[in-house]
Amino acid sequence: MPVDSEDTAMRESKRRQRQSAALENTDTDIGLCGWLLVGISILFMLVTLPISIWMCIKIVKEYERAIIFRLGRILQGGAKGPGLFFILPCTDSFINVDMRTITFDIPPQEVLTKDSVTVSVDGVVYYRVQNATLAVANITNADAATRLLAQTTLRNVLGTKNLAEILSDREEIAHSMQSTLDDATDDWGIKVERVEIKDVKLPLQLQRAMAAEAEASREARAKVIAAEGEMNASRALKEASLVIAESPSALQLRYLQTLNTIAAEKNSTIIFPLPLEMMQSFMKR
Repeated sequence: MPVDSEDTAMRESKRRQRQSAALENTDTDIGLCGWLLVGISILFMLVTLPISIWMCIKIVKEYERAIIFRLGRILQGGAKGPGLFFILPCTDSFINVDMRTITFDIPPQEVLTKDSVTVSVDGVVYYRVQNATLAVANITNADAATRLLAQTTLRNVLGTKNLAEILSDREEIAHSMQSTLDDATDDWGIKVERVEIKDVKLPLQLQRAMAAEAEASREARAKVIAAEGEMNASRALKEASLVIAESPSALQLRYLQTLNTIAAEKNSTIIFPLPLEMMQSFMKR
């Protein structure tokens, strides 16, 4: 746990450094021609008031951020919002970025495991845009790139695992995928929050073989348990016979108890008990 926390802290530190560097490197010098166009745009806005005000004031929702481009350059200060912000007509444009957590399913991937077994595995990924400026400036389509990266990462991680590890260590595999994706998407301003393995589908023949193996194992355990029960029962009977042999009256009490048990059942069987002393006299002769 301490090692994981240190790694997380280092990743967060590097991420903040990259974000601050990206904001500092934003060039606001648009040149003389650019300032001339900006002045014309401001003049046009003033001339067309109050109609132009509806084109210049934009609203960003609480879960969104706006990246403003002025003559193709990102304005200093990074993303704007939430709330109202102001743009100039003709020279400014903006892109809205959703900052909420996004989830998507990883399509089933046919993976060859380390022990040469073909399995079909799918999963789900939760991520969110942590830095809107990097998500717009550093990659064309952050969502599509994250989806493709998740598919390839799933195949690469599962290719190093045995079938038994895939079936039993899903949490470890998910954590490994989450760390790999998070490191790869840092430059895109994306934070991968969670990865889960949904289902592992085995070939039908392998399912039958595993079922037969499990059934045979259960039958073997059942036979061992039955044999242990018979052994314990024989030992108990041996001890009971020794106790009865020490006291002749105990055998007669056991005989009467058996008669009581039989008499409790409703049947037409008639039993004639004979005293054990009579039998002993015949046996002595």
